[in-house]
This record gives sequence, C-alpha cells and structure tokens, in this order.
Amino acid sequence: MTQPPSNQPPGGFGAPQDPNANPNQGGVPPVPPQMPGQPPQMPGQPPQAPAQPPTAPAQPAVPPPAAQPGYGYPQQAPQPGPYGYPQQPQQPGPYGQPQQQPGPYGQQPGPYGQQTNPYGGGYPGQTQPMYPGAPTPAPAGGGGPLKGRTGLVAAIAAGAVVVAAVTTWAVVGKGDDEEPPVAGPATSASSSATAAPKPSESVDQGDGSGDGEKGGEGTDDLNAAREPGESKVNFLTTNDVDLPRNGSEVFGPWIVGDTVIKAMYKGVSGYSLADGAKKWQVDLPFKLCAAPAQPGANGLMVFGYEESAKDGAKCTMLQQIDLKSGKAGWKKAVPKPTGLFAFSDNTLAIGGNTVTAAGSSSAYGFSLTDGKQVFTGPTGDCKPYAYAGDATKMVAANQCRTADASKEQHTVSEVDPNTGKAKWTYRLPATWEVDKVYSVNPLVVSTFQREQKKWSVVALNPNGSVRSQIQGGKDKFAPRCGGGLIIFGRNLQGCTGVAAAGDTFYMSTDVDYGDSNEVVAFDLRNGKPKWRSKAPAEQSMTPLRMEGGEVLVYVAPKFDKGGAVATIAPTGGAPKILLKHPVSVAQIESSFFSAGYAYGNGTFVVAAGRVSASNDAEEKETKTMMGFSK
Repeated sequence: MTQPPSNQPPGGFGAPQDPNANPNQGGVPPVPPQMPGQPPQMPGQPPQAPAQPPTAPAQPAVPPPAAQPGYGYPQQAPQPGPYGYPQQPQQPGPYGQPQQQPGPYGQQPGPYGQQTNPYGGGYPGQTQPMYPGAPTPAPAGGGGPLKGRTGLVAAIAAGAVVVAAVTTWAVVGKGDDEEPPVAGPATSASSSATAAPKPSESVDQGDGSGDGEKGGEGTDDLNAAREPGESKVNFLTTNDVDLPRNGSEVFGPWIVGDTVIKAMYKGVSGYSLADGAKKWQVDLPFKLCAAPAQPGANGLMVFGYEESAKDGAKCTMLQQIDLKSGKAGWKKAVPKPTGLFAFSDNTLAIGGNTVTAAGSSSAYGFSLTDGKQVFTGPTGDCKPYAYAGDATKMVAANQCRTADASKEQHTVSEVDPNTGKAKWTYRLPATWEVDKVYSVNPLVVSTFQREQKKWSVVALNPNGSVRSQIQGGKDKFAPRCGGGLIIFGRNLQGCTGVAAAGDTFYMSTDVDYGDSNEVVAFDLRNGKPKWRSKAPAEQSMTPLRMEGGEVLVYVAPKFDKGGAVATIAPTGGAPKILLKHPVSVAQIESSFFSAGYAYGNGTFVVAAGRVSASNDAEEKETKTMMGFSK
C-alpha cells in the first residue's frame, strides 16, 4: 500500500522531550509542598512557542535496511536543506530521497538541556530536583551531552563519574535458583528484608467504612470541611517503610478491582480503595528497579529488581505478581547480554500476553502467564531497544547500524507479541529518534532530533505508513513522562497529558501558573486541530487516558481551589466533572512530589512519585497516597 505524500514530517512543538524519562510516573507537573496559605510553586518556565522543522516525504512501511558497515564507520554527511536543516542522505530502493518542505513554525534555539519547559529541563518531562537541598535525580537516559546508544562509547569515559554515582540497569543475571517471594502482611519495615519472607498472619482487609483510620491517618477531620457537591476523602496514608538514605522511587499507582497498588524499594503493596487499609504485600529480596507502565489485561504484572544488595547491582531479576490477589508467581533472571553495549538499562513493557525486557544490546519476550521465554529480539542490523504494548498489540523501537555512529537511524515496528517478529517497519528520517509512544492503538509516536533540538508527533496507519503529522500551531505543549533513574535505556510508555482513540489525538497545552489551559483534539487523518476544551478558571487539566469513549482528565488543585476528575466528550465542550475534590484539602493534594494518578471504580488516587526525608521521623510522616470518591 503506497503512502500519500506528507507535508508534516517529524518536527514541531519546539524543544524535544527528554528521550529517556521514566514512564512509571503519570500526571501533571509536580507541585512542591508549600507553606499554608501560599500558592504552589511551579518549577521552571514553560517552553517557548513550538517549532516545526522541514518535512521529509511520506514513505511506505519498509523492512530494516540492509547490513551496512558497523558502528563507528563514517557516513556521507547530510546536505543542508533550504532552511539550514540537514536533509536525509539519498538512499536507493524503497526509501527514496526526502523532499524538504517548509514548516509553519520556527526552530526553538537553545542548547540541549536548556531550561525551557515547566520541568526545568530542555525537554518536556525532564527530571526536576525534588526540593531545595534534596539530591537531584540523574537525567534519564544519560540526558544532555550523551549521544544515542551508538555514540555512547566515547561518552562513557567522560561520564564515568556520573555513571559511578548512579545505579545502572544492565541486563545480566543468574539462573532461576531462588524461590519466588511470598505474599504476606505488611509491617513497618517489611520492605527491608534481604531474602524471601515467610508467610505470616493475614493483614487487615479493611471494613469498607471509608473512615480512613486504617489508611495511616484518620480522615474524619479532612472530611469535616467538605462543601456540598464535593467528594469524600477515603484515605490519606503515610509512609511505613524504612527507606535508604536517599529515599525511594515509587512505581504506580495502579487500580485493579477494589485495590490500588504501588511498589517502592523492596515491596509491592495493595491497598483497599475504600479506606486505604493495606490488603497484601509481596516483599522482594532486593531493590525494585523496573515496572511496565500498566499491568496486563488479567491483572498480572512483572516487576524488575536488582540481583543483589551491592552498590551498582544490575536490574536483572523479574518477579510476576497477580495484582488482583497479591500472590507472587514465577521469578527468573533475564539472560546475560554480550557485546559492546551490554551495559544498557533494562526496561519492561507488556503487550498481549508477553512481557518484554529490553536494552541497547538485547531484547527478550517472556510469557506473562508462566515466564517462559517466547522470543529473543533480532540481533542484526536493526535491534529493538525498547517496546510498548497494550492488551493486543506490541510495538518496538529499533536502532539500525549506519556508516556514521553520530547519525542515529531509528525505526518503529509492530511485532507479534508471541514471536517478536516484525509485521511492518517504518523508517524515520535520518538523525530522528523515537522518543515515546503516546498511544499504541491508534499508533501515535513522539520523535525528536537531538542536534536540531526539534520535536515531532507522528501518527502511523495500521500498515506502518504515515497517517499524519500533528500540527501544533503556536501552542505550547509539555506531556509529562516521569523522571526515574534510567541511565542507558528508554521507556516508551507512561506519559500523561496525552490520549488517543479512533481518529483523534488529545494533548493539553502548557500555560503560566494561574491561567486556564486547554485540551486540544487533533484529527489523526490530517493532523489538524478539531476543537479545544478549556479548563476551569485559573486551573489546568491534563488527559490521563480514555474512559468509555471520552477523555479522562485530571484538574490540578490550586491553593484556593480543589482538584477534580472530569471527562471531555469526543465532540468537545466543557469538561464534565466526575469528582470535585474538597477545597479544604487542596494543600495536601498539591503536596505529593512527582505525583502519579489512577482512576477506577469511581475512586481517584494520587500517590507520591518519590518518598524521601531528612530523618526517620520525617520519613514516617511523609504522606504517600490519597483517595477520593463520592
């Protein structure tokens, strides 16, 4: 099937996103804790007006290019285009020669890593220091000056100090010689165990009364000031885990049935949606280090944890957990990779009934049900380094060998979740890289160009041909894609601020604090905006996902306005409020650092994306999760 000409190829929206941000955290930009009566402080400033680079021609889905000289060989230099941007080199065969066309937006200047977005980094979603005096998380994927995977060798020596200071996730491992962790009750320091725990007494299942007492902090007082029409605070939990000195990243939250699940440090815990009481916990021998963006359709999830307690231990071990029951299932180690790029981080994704573990050197697929290895990623000229998936489909991001190690060549493939074999492959223009997968079905991919500091969102047809290029106009956009410590890997999923269904892609605009932003609906058939929905006065809203054919959005609180959960109809219009959170708890709702969000069974949960404190007393007082319902 031939592809219609496209006049909006990768490019646009100003500075690109952080290519390596962690998807485990969703939601809107984090709002640091404030003193009572003060408005939340918004970190950084929003990016400048979006820019769109010259276009490359539409191209049909094609197989990966034939073998070329290995990494590091010189490649013919790209020729300058009519606007000063490099053109894709001429290539024979099905790729053809790109035709540059003018774009409506100017390029956004500034060095890679310049603070031009609300997260304080050069790209939307880049990691921000937690709070004054707190340790600053390392940029995911190495960030700034480090090139792509093929250009990392020269950067390793220069970045040795940085790498040594941060735990890396290389795909090496042992055999299946350890027994799976045992699900058991939670204790205040249960996650500090160094071996699989023994079963013990059942935890309190909660009485469903919603008084919040078993959630770690009574919520009667929090509900006392509720106004008519405002939702109830089901629970407010505080930390009960003895954490290491620098605190711990939080994975989740996820809602499965009547349970909300989050994972932190050495444990995965399930809590009652009704009152926040801990229902179950699975302890792991060592520190958690990876998780897919979402569990499988049947509630099965696979977590990655480190192979030992040593500093710099590798993220090699996989543990399956049934999030519905809290039972631990199969456990195994990811096969040890070989080759020059065997140090890459290992990231996880679920597509169909397969969970993938992938990095720059190797990729594997395992049965979500029993852990059996179902495929090994290709090791030829184009290698997958990350995957994205949903209940039925799986997509791979690949890097292909080129004659010049400084010129990244990326492709996107839909693969069979059961075999890992590509059904089709779309080849990005030269020097463009896959950034994130905003939606698997319909397929919407964020791409970027490092040297030119350009960002683009492209939609692909079911056969891999270009469907459209999203035309951002003069709006500013800043999807949030988290910020965990991933050094040489890339998570493709987990972004908030975006959603897609059918022929429509939704993305929220980025505005100054105190101004109402908008959710813009783009027609995936031509990339043009269809309609806009404005947030409530002086507040901002961000898409979380689709909900029954409508866009589910979170309305962020202000110091004098409560948060809310709402939906926007596929035809547009004002947001329809589902839950209106109490104004009286707006300060608490704003205080969760790098918050993650989940909505299910009529309950909305906000959870801290990282828990850290200066001493043990503060650590136990840190608020970790809050639930709202009617």
